[in-house]
Amino acid sequence: MPKPQARMDLKIIESEYDLEPFFSLSHDYLCIAGFDGYFRKINPAFIKLMGYTLEELFASPISHFVHPEDKKNTAETRAKVLEGLPLLHFQNRYITKTGEIVWLTWTSIPVPEKELIYAISKNITHIKRLEEDRHFRIRDLTSKNSGLTQLSYTTAHDLRSPVNNLISLVNLLDRSKIQDEETLSCLDLLEISVYKLKDTLNNQVDHLKENLLLKPSVKPVNLKELLDSILNSLGSLIVETRTSLEIDFSEIEFLRVNQFYLHSIFLNLITNSIKYAKPGIPPRISIYSKRNEAGAEVRFSDNGIGFDLKRNGNELFGLHQVFTNNKDSKGIGLYLVKSYMTSLGGEIDVVSKTGDGTTFILSFKD
Repeated sequence: MPKPQARMDLKIIESEYDLEPFFSLSHDYLCIAGFDGYFRKINPAFIKLMGYTLEELFASPISHFVHPEDKKNTAETRAKVLEGLPLLHFQNRYITKTGEIVWLTWTSIPVPEKELIYAISKNITHIKRLEEDRHFRIRDLTSKNSGLTQLSYTTAHDLRSPVNNLISLVNLLDRSKIQDEETLSCLDLLEISVYKLKDTLNNQVDHLKENLLLKPSVKPVNLKELLDSILNSLGSLIVETRTSLEIDFSEIEFLRVNQFYLHSIFLNLITNSIKYAKPGIPPRISIYSKRNEAGAEVRFSDNGIGFDLKRNGNELFGLHQVFTNNKDSKGIGLYLVKSYMTSLGGEIDVVSKTGDGTTFILSFKD
């Protein structure tokens, strides 16, 4: 129990300081409610939020303004407050006079001897909308990823039959009856390509199974060996397009990553550099690794047509985003590159200018 001097000091404070401006000028929502479920006092900020007159707010029980889906939870929580328990950070929805739904978070303190509840609330509608937007985007991405997984399964499965058929036809060919050396060389390249395609399809299916089990394997990957494998499979395309490559993995030779992801990233970036070369100018691609503050970095640079980053930078890695008239563009390659880099815990940056080539910077954490 306060001493007489303490009570006297409190009265002096109350007389010296008019607390009404604190109540009326606050941007938070302050109110006093009775145990009977009606407002007793409301500050102007709350009146403005709700859009009702003061008389209208006093005339109806508080539950009248609560969103129908929140009435039960609010009533159950209010019953605990009436038992003397303070309420902290309780969230519910109110409906304004115009029909707008607002989310509020409440802190309420009961005073049983006066049968009053002192409450303060904040408008968190903007936070709820951000959460809803985030959940929508997650559901949308989940749906897209599920669709891509199904498409990958279907593609890998359906291509196996014609690929096996090609292998059978290649094996049936009697090379002893072919005298032309150039034709024999083309057949050798064809045989290498179809077997490589079969391996790729098998790896794709194995990776999908592994990914569904949420156990993507991570191991040290030799960058040169990985790139050599990719360039070997693209041998005919590189020769045909007169593509030249400058490669330097001397600073960092190994990355501890998922090999399937890295293979797809390298393959997509190399084929894109060839696909989007300047007309009449052979593609020139530079690939090198280096150490940075965060860990490792791999840079892909080319002399191709480039991108208008100011115009298309935000959509560059979007699914089905196409920025050229190339009939082979499907808008999937860079989407996969970005997705795989994210799965690896890395980042990808782009430096490009229309007509002046493109550099992709892949950053990996140690």
